[in-house]
Amino acid sequence: MMKRLHRCPVCEGPLQVLEYQCSRCGTKIVGAFPRTEFEQLTEEQLAFLRLFLQFRGNLSMVAQELGVSRPTARARLDEVLDALGYPAMPGPITEEESVDVNEVLDRLERGEITIEEAERLLKGEV
Repeated sequence: MMKRLHRCPVCEGPLQVLEYQCSRCGTKIVGAFPRTEFEQLTEEQLAFLRLFLQFRGNLSMVAQELGVSRPTARARLDEVLDALGYPAMPGPITEEESVDVNEVLDRLERGEITIEEAERLLKGEV
């Protein structure tokens, strides 16, 4: 199957769907068809969205699966939301909001941080 095209390979202009054809009987339907909002996403953004849905919106699990930090996964989610036309969340994300409690507890359990460090992380002091 051919890769989806969103932009003209010559001038980078947007492509438009003008025809559908039935693969069984050959019937063609011609017209200017609107694109869905998801067709605007890149392959990477679609892959991220599929993973995000697979993990039921658990950004920590998405980050772990991708081998990136949670803030990086959050940035990728923001890119997808932006591409879909959803407005940015009002105000900056605070350190408190970006703390992943499970990640801190896992690091504590593995002995990577002390109890005091874990407390500071959870309070957003680090």
